[in-house]
Amino acid sequence: MSVLPLRIEIMKRETIKPSSPTPLALRSLKLSLLDQFMPISHITLVLFYPGNGNDTDHLGKAKETSLRLKTSLSEALTLFYPFAGRLRENSSIECDDHGAEYIEARIHCILSDILRKPETEVLKQLLPAAIGDAVITARDSQLLVQASFFDCGGLAIGVNLSHKIADAATLASFIKCWAATARSSSTEVIISPVFMGASIFPQMDLPIPMLPVDLIQGEAVLKRFGFEAPKITALRAKAISASVPNPTRVESVTALIWKCAMSASRSNLGVPRKAVLSLGVNIRKRLVPALPDSYGGNYVGSISPRMEDHDDLELQGIVSRIRKDLTEFGEHYAKITQGGDISLAICKTVEDFGKMAMSKDIDYYNCTSWCNFELYGADFGWGKPTWLSPVFTIELKNVVCLIDTRDGDGIEAWISLSPEDMALFESNKELLEFSAANPSVSV
Repeated sequence: MSVLPLRIEIMKRETIKPSSPTPLALRSLKLSLLDQFMPISHITLVLFYPGNGNDTDHLGKAKETSLRLKTSLSEALTLFYPFAGRLRENSSIECDDHGAEYIEARIHCILSDILRKPETEVLKQLLPAAIGDAVITARDSQLLVQASFFDCGGLAIGVNLSHKIADAATLASFIKCWAATARSSSTEVIISPVFMGASIFPQMDLPIPMLPVDLIQGEAVLKRFGFEAPKITALRAKAISASVPNPTRVESVTALIWKCAMSASRSNLGVPRKAVLSLGVNIRKRLVPALPDSYGGNYVGSISPRMEDHDDLELQGIVSRIRKDLTEFGEHYAKITQGGDISLAICKTVEDFGKMAMSKDIDYYNCTSWCNFELYGADFGWGKPTWLSPVFTIELKNVVCLIDTRDGDGIEAWISLSPEDMALFESNKELLEFSAANPSVSV
C-alpha cells in the first residue's frame, strides 16, 4: 500500500549558526582539486528513529527533541565550520557563519507505513523542504536539515550536505559528531575534523576536467534490493577464485549487480556490448601515509574495470577485474604521494577516463559504496536508527549505491537502470538467488 502523497505540515524554518564564531584565520577555505571536480549537488541521507511507546505527549516530546537537535547542531557546526559557510565560485568556501538551514515538520502518518515498503518519492519528501533549485541552494547553504515528527512519535532526520565540501565519509563523520554532541551524558572524546584538502590536492591553473555526469542522465527506474548476511556469505563463496581467494562483501555484491545489469543491456540490444564501471574508492586509506576519516572534504577517487564485448559475464572473472583495479589504484596513489605532482596525475586520470567513457559503443555504470561508515551508530540520545538510507533526488540511470544493513553484515543496494534494462534485471534468477526486492523494515 502506497502512502503517497504524504501529509506534511511545515512547522518552523530556522537558520542555525555555530555556537562559537569561526576564527578570522579560518574564514576562507580553499577547495581542493577533488572538491572542484564535484558537481554542485547534495549528498543526501534520511535516518529513521521509532517513538518511545511509553510517551503519549508526542507534541511535547517533539519540541524537546527539536531543541536538542538544534542546540547540538549549533555546537557541531563550530567544528564543521565550512558547513555553515557559502560557496564562492568553484574556488573556496566563505566560512562566514552564515549557518545551516533547519526545518521542523509534522508528518501525518505513522512511521511503519513508510518503512513497510520504502518508496523513493516518499523519502524525497523527508529531505529539507526548503530545496527548490538545488544548484542555487547548494551555493547558498552547504547544509540543510529537516526533522520530521510522525503521529506515532517516530522521527526522521533528513540531511542535505553540499558535495563540494564533503564525501560520504565526511557526512558520516559529521553525523557521528552531531549525535555525540546531542547525547548530554556522553563522555566520549569527539574527534575534531581537519579541513586541509587543498594542501594535499592543490588547485591547478588548468581547465578542470569535469566528471562525465551526463553519461548517467536519462529516463530511469530506481529500485531497492536487500542482500542478507547469509546470502552474501554464499555469494562470496561463489566468487572465490585462484586470483581472489577472499572476495569482500562489497566486491561480491558489486560484481553480481554489474553482471546482471550488463546481461540485461546485452539482451535488450541483441548484441554483446563493452561496459565500464566507475567504482568510488576512499583515497584516505590509499595515501602514504594514510589519513583518518576525520579529514573532511572530498577524498574519493575511482577505479574503472572494463568488460569487452567478447568477454563472458562470469562472476569470478568480474570480481578479479575489480580486485586487480583496486590493487593497481593503491599502488598508483602510493607512488604519486611519495613523489611527483599528485594534482596533475589526478587531472590526467579524470581526463583519460572521460574520453573512454564518452565512447558511443560502451555502457557506463557508476557505483558508490557507503559500507563500513558505521552510520547506524548515530544515537542522538534516543537510541540508534531503525533504518537509514541515501535518497536519489534526480533521475540517473546505471547508478548503484550500496549501504550497510542495520546489523552491519548485510548490504542494501539502490539500483537505477533504464526501464527496459530494469525489467530484465529485477527478474534475473541469479540476482534473486542472493537478494530480495525492497524488503520491509521492522520498526
